[in-house]
Amino acid sequence: MSCLDCSCLRRTPVKSISQNKDSTTSIYPHWAGDLPQCWIPPVLGGHEMPVRYSEVNNYELQQELGKRFNNLTTIYLARHTPTGTLVTVQLTDLDDCSDEQLQFLQNEAVMSSFCRHHNIMISWKMFTVGTWLWVINPFMAYGSASNLVKTYYPEGMSEVLIGNILYGTLIGLNYLHTNGYVHRSVKGSHILISEEGLVCLSGLGHLCSLVRRGERAKVAYDFPNFSTTMLPWLSPELLRQDLHGYNVKSDIYSLGITACELATGRVPFMDMHRTQMLLQKLKGPPQNPLYGNAFPCEESPMKISRSGVDSGIGESVVAASMTQTMTSDRLRTPSPRTFSSALQNLVEICLHQDPEKRPSADMLLSHPFFRQVREKTRDSIPSLLPSLTQHRKHSSFGSFPVIMKKYYKTTDETKEWTYY
Repeated sequence: MSCLDCSCLRRTPVKSISQNKDSTTSIYPHWAGDLPQCWIPPVLGGHEMPVRYSEVNNYELQQELGKRFNNLTTIYLARHTPTGTLVTVQLTDLDDCSDEQLQFLQNEAVMSSFCRHHNIMISWKMFTVGTWLWVINPFMAYGSASNLVKTYYPEGMSEVLIGNILYGTLIGLNYLHTNGYVHRSVKGSHILISEEGLVCLSGLGHLCSLVRRGERAKVAYDFPNFSTTMLPWLSPELLRQDLHGYNVKSDIYSLGITACELATGRVPFMDMHRTQMLLQKLKGPPQNPLYGNAFPCEESPMKISRSGVDSGIGESVVAASMTQTMTSDRLRTPSPRTFSSALQNLVEICLHQDPEKRPSADMLLSHPFFRQVREKTRDSIPSLLPSLTQHRKHSSFGSFPVIMKKYYKTTDETKEWTYY
């Protein structure tokens, strides 16, 4: 049985986890009591976090940060009381998860245990209490790149900041690709930034291995059940789902879309109807998406079927939705900004229709757009962002209302908590 067997997570009663109070072990993930320890977490930012207890009461939930995983998971800012260290806690009731969702959680946890790189976000600890899955992650003080854009840079980040963020992302991607993994979920909300400016790539739940029976395959064909909100970042070959399959170059396409997201404050294709978006991706944008052609405009370049009969490529679907899409309150005009030739070239080569003509992550690290980052001739990420004090005030991190005060034992095997 694997360390994270779905049937074990869902049906086996799990006793509360405790260790000798004199233990000085670092934070490890623990599942059911008889399951083996899987890995030793790397040190984030060079600071080890010593832990003397593994009791769930050692984590004081302080503020809800958001939801994920179809609102099945709630993310909290929490304090590890023995050390005072801020962490994030993800709580998921496994009884509310389908078999497919349990498989996703299993994949995310297993992949997290395999990845050991400072630019890959991994969990410090995992355990279950009753039917609840607790995942303890390091607290990334600046949050995600997409939230930074929404909060401080609605018209897009500076190219210096974009270069620093994407460079760290590429280092993480290169690590995954070298080890035969396709991330399949590269986007701004999966790029997290720590207080020290460390960039970490998260979202490992859709990670796909190209290694089969000890050999590395050239392509993959698996198409997981993505949320529709992820579609604008996905490559044409991944969406096409044909016999040609896809490989690590699919992530390079997603990186190009993410570059547009950070540079303009908007995600190409986001406001398009799904059928229109697919057609646009398959034929390729007529010009660089940095300048707005991949965003809906007043008149669609697509030809609409006058008869209303579907020609086989979804024209009638597009026609039916055109009015609603084109009058959306979310429509924006193309970005008036101008961008350097280096950034334009980076986006163009990442979004090339032919995946074989896209550069690898390793090659992109040598791209001229990242020259100043490589040579460290410009400011670091923390100096380019608002001060952490300002960010905490803006994000309401300054006050910590305790929302979980104590637990009540119901049996020897489970615990439950009360929110106030």
